[in-house]
Formats: sequence, C-alpha cells, structure tokens
Amino acid sequence: MPIEDPLKRRIAVEALLFYKICRECGARNPLSATRCRRCRSENLRLKRRKPAKRA
Repeated sequence: MPIEDPLKRRIAVEALLFYKICRECGARNPLSATRCRRCRSENLRLKRRKPAKRA
C-alpha cells in the first residue's frame, strides 16, 4: 500500500533507511549512536542505501 502523504513518506523512509549497523553483531542502532546497543562495540557503519529508481 503506497503512502501518498509526503510527510508520512519522509518519516517512513527515514525510519527504514537511516540508521547504523554494528559490524560485530549486526544490530540496528540510531544515527546518533557511537557504540552498539547490544555488544558495546564502536565499530559501526551507516546502512547502505541504493539510489531510488524512478519510473
């Protein structure tokens, strides 16, 4: 079900695509994280994102 409202779409995209991944255990962390919430490692990376394909 596509989201029509642009504000709700932006919120959904940010929730799904903008977070950090721990390289040690694979846990999802917020963008503001400096350490993993699960294993306390400082080895974090941004989630990889592909450019959106436009039809």
